[in-house]
Amino acid sequence: MEKILRDKILAVTRRGSTRQQALDFFRVALGLVYLDGIMTDEQLDFKKLDGGVNRFIYQSLGPGHSITSILQFMSGAKVLRTLNSQRFMLAFSQYCNEVPLERIPDLLAVNLAVGKQISQLPQDGPVLEWIRQQKGAPAPPQAQTDDGP
Repeated sequence: MEKILRDKILAVTRRGSTRQQALDFFRVALGLVYLDGIMTDEQLDFKKLDGGVNRFIYQSLGPGHSITSILQFMSGAKVLRTLNSQRFMLAFSQYCNEVPLERIPDLLAVNLAVGKQISQLPQDGPVLEWIRQQKGAPAPPQAQTDDGP
């Protein structure tokens, strides 16, 4: 992973106002930069790519984290704290401007689709709803109940 990208992600991380918020900012910034980077027609050496990313994660956070755990975090409801944070969005747009903010829903959708394919679990949930809201798509119809008078 290039030093300039690492420095940009760390700059976003430093904008977190608490330790937990900084950790979440790191996870989401890195996850978005990673997902944007793999969206290419070029052939990628994922072993080499993930090795470099995981080394950066280890150096920044210590043991217990990996690109896999970051991508899993990005498909869960806790990611919404960061995605709905004006502080994060401002920092991310300022430091990681190679990933346009309007592309974030598409990157998250790809992450959810891959996660669904791997886990065989449905991808419905709060992150998918957030993606739909960002794209202005209508929510799926809710099951109607016949509660009667």
